[in-house]
Amino acid sequence: MLSQTDYRRGSGPPRLDRSKRKSKTVNSFPRALFAFCLFTFAFAWSCTTKPTDMRTLVPADSLIYLETNDLVAALQPIIDNHAFIKAAKTKPDISALKGIQVAVTVSGFEMTEEKLTDEHSLGRVQPRFVAIVETHAWNWQAVAFAESQIGSFVMDAYRSDVAQEKIEKHGGTWFTWTANDERKAFALVIDSLIYFGNDEPAIEKCLAVKRGEADSIIKTGKIAPAESTTIAAGYVSRDGMAQISSLVSLSMAAKTQGEPEVQSAIAGILPQLLRGTMSEVKWVASTTAARVEDRYSITSPDEIARVLSETLTPTGRTDRTLFDLVPDDILSVTSYDLAKPNVAWRSLLLTSKTLADPVPGSLIGEFGIAFAESYGIRDPELFLSGVGPSIVTGNIDQNSEKPVVIASVVIAPNVRAAIDPELKLDKALSDEFGVEVLRAPDGDLAAAFFDGKVITGDAEAVLACLRSRAADRTMGKSPAKVDLLATGASAASMSVDKEIAPAIASVMFQTEPGVVVSASVYTTETRFTRAGIERRVTSDFGLIGWIIAQLAES
Repeated sequence: MLSQTDYRRGSGPPRLDRSKRKSKTVNSFPRALFAFCLFTFAFAWSCTTKPTDMRTLVPADSLIYLETNDLVAALQPIIDNHAFIKAAKTKPDISALKGIQVAVTVSGFEMTEEKLTDEHSLGRVQPRFVAIVETHAWNWQAVAFAESQIGSFVMDAYRSDVAQEKIEKHGGTWFTWTANDERKAFALVIDSLIYFGNDEPAIEKCLAVKRGEADSIIKTGKIAPAESTTIAAGYVSRDGMAQISSLVSLSMAAKTQGEPEVQSAIAGILPQLLRGTMSEVKWVASTTAARVEDRYSITSPDEIARVLSETLTPTGRTDRTLFDLVPDDILSVTSYDLAKPNVAWRSLLLTSKTLADPVPGSLIGEFGIAFAESYGIRDPELFLSGVGPSIVTGNIDQNSEKPVVIASVVIAPNVRAAIDPELKLDKALSDEFGVEVLRAPDGDLAAAFFDGKVITGDAEAVLACLRSRAADRTMGKSPAKVDLLATGASAASMSVDKEIAPAIASVMFQTEPGVVVSASVYTTETRFTRAGIERRVTSDFGLIGWIIAQLAES
């Protein structure tokens, strides 16, 4: 028997009325996927079964794999956070989701082009994914949920009315939703499992794994069983990194304002650098002290890992006096601890050149110089040869357009010779602050020398540092903030985000209007090992919260 339901206005089961929604751009399937996972099976009755090893249901050649063995454990730290509570109209009760397991596999990406005008178009990247949900509920409940609810999610995702087909297939109940433009979504309910995705062959491949006809991701040995403290985990394969590298590079090139040659160079070089330094990525999320800790283990090729671990070695001794020059309200700050900063810089450039083709590789040095120029530095290697192992960079602008670097001067002639020669003594500013201040004729760049320290970069940022020092309002007066950056890592950063909490609230529940949300602070530590790169990010919402925030309406 085949049944068909038409989800058009004025007919079919209850659904969201698109004509009454705000006219905003909505991300496609990721938003529906989150909604699907969030509201899966808030039923009054459910059967109780032992947890399923979700790895046994996912193909071995998955490009990306994500899992959580308890939706409540994954989402609770987010909705318990004070910033979320303040931003949302209500605090949701997600207790009905306890024990629900979710695994997501991405088998590939499709890029489409949407023509906006005759001259402009918008590129969209569509992952081919399957979300597998172990509901631990009765089959009739799973079928009822799919039939009455998922169609609405698909309609929201595709911004279109959808027609629904329901048949018996693959030993379960199969649903197909078709949008007005013929885009399709699929779901299969077998026992307590729901397979939901936008690619029918991908679902069939997962079923082959379930039947034992294809290897599961366990076979790769890349994903260990989840520990009791883990709230979510993930893995990106070598092939997945290659595809993501290309997509990220195209996105960055498109956002670059410059000549087509520059965009082409970025699109050509960046994928090679990313693929050459990052082979695989493992991710584990856990909770600690009412915050979320995300750990990333990035595998690098042996030679690359060896070079980076030897040349980006930390001393383990952070120069805390540098923070006496950092404004206490700075939006982002990074502390570098490098035994030999100039050697580290040279190592990064040479390694990058070996990974890129000869012609694009020759541009890497130019990119490095262009990057340093935003800090008022003409010769970055010479500058780094004249400063101490501790270096602090910061930005006072939300869009990261007003950078500054602070360091101790060890070899003064090297540092001064490396500074942009257009920076000249500004007597008025020097008298105002009682230190030597240099400034460019156009006023965009500045540098200051005093007490064996140098501050250089965007003029507004440099002056902000000097004013904070004069007013005694610096990070150095907040030992707790400094301790977050004195980690013994090669690099540690701290950033302030005032937008993520309301963005998450707008996806999960309606945002409370007019609320001034408290800032969310997150820290990142980066270490280089013989195996690759280790990163630890501690934040209020974690990677899961960040993903949810990306699904917010723009």
